[in-house]
Amino acid sequence: MPPAMTDLLDIWAPHSPLAGHTLAQITVDFLLPTGIYIQMSVPREATIQHIKLLLWKQAQMFPLFPALGEMESHMFECVNQAAVHEELEDETRRLCDVRPFLPVLKLVTRNCGRAERLLDSKIGVLIGKGLHELDAINDQEVKDFRSKMFRISEERMQQVQMMTCTEWLQACFSPQLEPAASAIISDGVSDRPTDLKVTIHFDQSQDSASLKVSWSCTSAELMELALRKWLSTHGPEEDACRGQYVLRVSHCLEFLCGDHPLIQYKYIRSCLQAKESPHLTLVHTRTIQAMFDKEISAIGSVVSRKTSNPPLPLPPKRRVPTVSHTCVWDVSSPFKIVLVKGSKVNAEESAKVQVRAGLFHGTELLCKPSVSSESNFRSDHTWKDSTLEFDISVCDLPRMTRLCFAIYAVMDKVKKQKSTKNAHINKYQTIRRAGKVHYPIAWVNTMVFDYKGQLKTGDIILHCWSSFPDELEEMLNPIGTIQTNPYTENATALHIHFPEYLSHPIIFPPFDKVRHPVVQQCTSPQSVGRGGKKFHIELKEIMERDPLSQLCENEKDLIWTLRYDCRENFPQSLPKLLLSVKWSKHEDMAQLQVLLQIWPKLSPRDALELLDFNYPDQYVREYAVGCLLYSSIDEELLQYLLQLVQVLRYEPYYDCALTHFLIERAHGNRVIGHFLFWHLRSEIHMPAVSVQFALILEAYCRGSIPHIEVLKKQVEALSKLKSVNELIKLGTIKNARSKTKEAMLTKEAMMTCLRQSGYSETLSDLHSPLNPSIQLSGINVERCRYMDSKMKPLWIVYNNKLLGGDTLGIIFKNGDDLRQDMLTLQILRLMDLLWKEANLDLRVVPYGCLATGDRAGLIEVVSSAETIANIQLTSSNVAAAAAFNKDALLNWLKERNSGDALERAIEEFTLSCAGYCVATYVLGIGDRHSDNIMVRSTGQLFHIDFGHILGNFKSKFGIKRERVPFILTHDFIHVIQQGKTGYTEKFCNFRQNCEDAYLILRKNGNLFITLFALMLTAGLPELTSVKDIQYLKVFLAQTDMLKKRTYYIKVSFFAVMQRSAFTSFLQ
Repeated sequence: MPPAMTDLLDIWAPHSPLAGHTLAQITVDFLLPTGIYIQMSVPREATIQHIKLLLWKQAQMFPLFPALGEMESHMFECVNQAAVHEELEDETRRLCDVRPFLPVLKLVTRNCGRAERLLDSKIGVLIGKGLHELDAINDQEVKDFRSKMFRISEERMQQVQMMTCTEWLQACFSPQLEPAASAIISDGVSDRPTDLKVTIHFDQSQDSASLKVSWSCTSAELMELALRKWLSTHGPEEDACRGQYVLRVSHCLEFLCGDHPLIQYKYIRSCLQAKESPHLTLVHTRTIQAMFDKEISAIGSVVSRKTSNPPLPLPPKRRVPTVSHTCVWDVSSPFKIVLVKGSKVNAEESAKVQVRAGLFHGTELLCKPSVSSESNFRSDHTWKDSTLEFDISVCDLPRMTRLCFAIYAVMDKVKKQKSTKNAHINKYQTIRRAGKVHYPIAWVNTMVFDYKGQLKTGDIILHCWSSFPDELEEMLNPIGTIQTNPYTENATALHIHFPEYLSHPIIFPPFDKVRHPVVQQCTSPQSVGRGGKKFHIELKEIMERDPLSQLCENEKDLIWTLRYDCRENFPQSLPKLLLSVKWSKHEDMAQLQVLLQIWPKLSPRDALELLDFNYPDQYVREYAVGCLLYSSIDEELLQYLLQLVQVLRYEPYYDCALTHFLIERAHGNRVIGHFLFWHLRSEIHMPAVSVQFALILEAYCRGSIPHIEVLKKQVEALSKLKSVNELIKLGTIKNARSKTKEAMLTKEAMMTCLRQSGYSETLSDLHSPLNPSIQLSGINVERCRYMDSKMKPLWIVYNNKLLGGDTLGIIFKNGDDLRQDMLTLQILRLMDLLWKEANLDLRVVPYGCLATGDRAGLIEVVSSAETIANIQLTSSNVAAAAAFNKDALLNWLKERNSGDALERAIEEFTLSCAGYCVATYVLGIGDRHSDNIMVRSTGQLFHIDFGHILGNFKSKFGIKRERVPFILTHDFIHVIQQGKTGYTEKFCNFRQNCEDAYLILRKNGNLFITLFALMLTAGLPELTSVKDIQYLKVFLAQTDMLKKRTYYIKVSFFAVMQRSAFTSFLQ
């Protein structure tokens, strides 16, 4: 990495009065291929194309100009901020956005295939990792995967070229539908269904019309009615346009494709629930056609259209002699490896170094770990007994076996020191035997079989990781990555050797070629014993436990013996069956593979658990992906996309079923593609997944070429916002002594910066990263500000391009990890979905939140909302007494609502308060106070800022600050009871909603436990081990006693509510 420019002013940073000057020109050194050097000043906001034109004019005055040739045959190259050579193939970029490390540009001759090189350059800039870095990786697995994905992506683009405009519209801008047929919404007075009052706008016109239709009316029928109304006012000359329109949600790029009842569209349903009129716009098909033609043109510039004439057959290849190989099941030798050397081992001089190695299948240790002898060299270590032999035969190694290493120092036991300077070291120490203490130094994992299923042989150097998780298995870290540390210069290196057992390769047999007698024998269910009634009852009890429950050996044996009973009666119990397989016996493994072929398909919610680290088998994971492919709709896939991206970390090979599934679905639905891109892009900086995520991002971009420009615009906008944020941080540091001066100068600097053409153009006309169907036209600079917290988040106000006069607020954070907030809001969204499926709408507000990079991201601003603290403060002249004014919240709602609107607002408040009481109770959300609870003017209450979850409550001097599991204050109860005292019917309804909501979540407890378990390797601060999920298990796991005693649950929960209300009142 280049040295940080901390003492110098960044020449590419935005300039303002804080910097003391405005630098419009930059002096750049140009190096020409003729050996000529030219120094010239150029505009810092000029495009690369414009700079090249200026250079060409200047070069005419220097020698050897004719030798340069055509201008278009050259391009610039620079060293970027990551100290990597970057080819500037995309000449539409501005110099200030390229940000070379030094203002030096080298002119080089452009090779052939400019369109392909331009595409490569755009993809590299977009994903945050240059494709030349992937080209430089000397790994055949990477090359094979890229070659395969290139072919698939090209075929995908050729399919898009063959699409009709309607098919393309469905794939790119399809509406969100309810996953199942929803219940009819009544008018609340009688049981008759509510009629829809729809406002229809006409594109390119100021006209609008109001129509009253049935909720069962289809979008085609609504469009016909709207056109009739249009023709009644515009005459018969417009009749020729009939049938040439499509309906679009007015405020966003979401088209009502398909012939579904209106009530099935999520937008329509949300308007009904909020008692608002849906706004739709009739858009002419020529507008859609123009959008379609633009995208097809972008594809055509890179990909040739697939013709109907097949290419001429290639001449037959010469037959290459096949290499003989042996099936791994025929090798009975014990598995062993050789330790060659350990280098750069960071241990004290007095310490002796040992290596521990273990074979794992998931988290299951296949045999006893093997330990080396002690070595007492300084940095480079060799071991006397260098061969480590394991108590397992080669034939019994599962296909997904991991070989895990731990290097540790062995030292004499020392007296416990009072000092806490080395507390982080003591955290990992483990006393193995009397008088000795083991200190972990480094760990690393590798697969026993390569990506082609061949047993590894020969030498390999593994660069280790030095950071250890909280939980270790025999000092080993099987859940850790199998990628080696890319920072090889300072990393501990372990040189090992895989011996050759035979003179030819040993391979793991593919399923379709397995002809093992045991496999053939197990295909008959009659050969497997079946249990009686007693065993069936015991089996049922085991299968209904939560996913975190441990199985004893007797229970595992029972499940395996009755595996065909499990298939017939408890198909959703497949995870427990998999945990009962003896993976160290290849006969059992083969029987399971055959059983999977006839196992019933699981629902997506049940299949998700099979993608956990505990189930690494290739065929199990393919089965799980098959379940998702078979039954999941796009809306459901979006609901779990965050977890599906995280479990990619568990995939040991790049080419796997889950990767193919995600890329395929992303290519088929642009909304999925959008969020897949950002979930991957936000973690591209992490060394353990950098290459894997870059490969998937490249594959997606190559198969969705028109989407590249859309995403590129968002990446550039976020880069600009980051520059503005850093400018504000710099200004606040410089003016730290005078807070008033700081606020004035920094706000002025922010305004000046946002008005600069380079910023205003980049930040305008883009799709919102939070919601790709929203088009942001430009920034409302006067309403923008920064927030007064440590990281100075930016409060940016945008104008909605599709709805004149409407604005949207976005908070940009730089320096805070938003992934935990994103997970919590996803779970709230799921809770809302589950409640609605049970006909319980608690008016939850799961606002948008998206991590976009290393400790950076966006948060949606909920309109017309205030914090409880501000509401209380504005109602009282004395700040100290504000929190005790129980009328403040109710009066605030009365000021903004009257008559029936006030009734609805109080109802909204009551429902949403019930939802968040239950949600914060179940998820253990801490640090709840009046500054992170907000209320909308319509009455909806919602929580923000989820920095503490799963019972990690704040404490001071060892005392927990939160003494109640959720917030139910006296002023909340005052609003619920509409200002009345005593135990009213309103509070009774509130209590019933809480009970119903709680029981619905308990019924789906296993799903929540699974979703959190799948996030364990994401590196979230309060979700690092299984222990963190125990909180959920206590509050959500199904137990036989609680299922039989539903009354007990209700009474217990109501007691908690009473305690919360009473304690909050005392506070």
